[in-house]
Amino acid sequence: MSNYGNQLFLGTGSYYSEYRPLYPASVIRFLIHSFAENGKGVMLDLGCGTGQLACRFADWFDQIIGIDPELEMLQEAQNHSSELRLTNTEWIHGTLDTYLKTNNQGSLKLVTIAKAFHWMDRETTLEQLYPHIVAGGGIAIIDQYGQLTEPWQQTVQDVMEQWYGKERRAGNTTYTHPTTRHEEVIQSSPFSFDQVELPFYSYIWTPETIIGHLYSTSYGAKRFLGNRAQEFEQHLTTKLLKLNQEGQFTERIGIAIKMALK
Repeated sequence: MSNYGNQLFLGTGSYYSEYRPLYPASVIRFLIHSFAENGKGVMLDLGCGTGQLACRFADWFDQIIGIDPELEMLQEAQNHSSELRLTNTEWIHGTLDTYLKTNNQGSLKLVTIAKAFHWMDRETTLEQLYPHIVAGGGIAIIDQYGQLTEPWQQTVQDVMEQWYGKERRAGNTTYTHPTTRHEEVIQSSPFSFDQVELPFYSYIWTPETIIGHLYSTSYGAKRFLGNRAQEFEQHLTTKLLKLNQEGQFTERIGIAIKMALK
């Protein structure tokens, strides 16, 4: 994480665990086929959040390590892995530097960074990881592509601006999107670059899950609303139900995996 402070996702952990959509099976199958067919090695999930992605690889690596600077996220990850009775997971509170101080070079088969690379010093992250990845291994940066704004999403955005303001909050400041694309950063690193765009899939939202997802984000954290959260929820729910009385809203999601290969 760069200069956003240490409270970027304060108060979002439980919402993150409950309301963030899980990645589709196509993502898991692709990464297993590319990096884990023999079931050996170490996988690192950098910016692991609540650990729901990392835990899905537990059968395919000797060890799964998740790192996140948010303690409440890691508490959710620990609960999740305990419920699944996993014995090969480790959750580290800190940053990549925390891990590198105590681990040998050349031990990682796969590093996943899911919707988190934009928060990092990307060039330094790739430079630091390179000697710690085995030959034939790599980094998978997972994000969405081809996003289209549906009418209901525009409604959510409009209501969000009324309640949260037009600037996107991020920790102790506001969010600034990187001007250099992820693929350009990878191509300028010691790694070789490859990319796959997986087929679109549909996800059905409801007013409850839309609000829960907003509360899981850095910019929509519930704490920003103070004692007006219930009023905000009623406002957004009313607006959404005017668009669809059944309260079901479809999003078409495409997943892009940008790979830094060694």
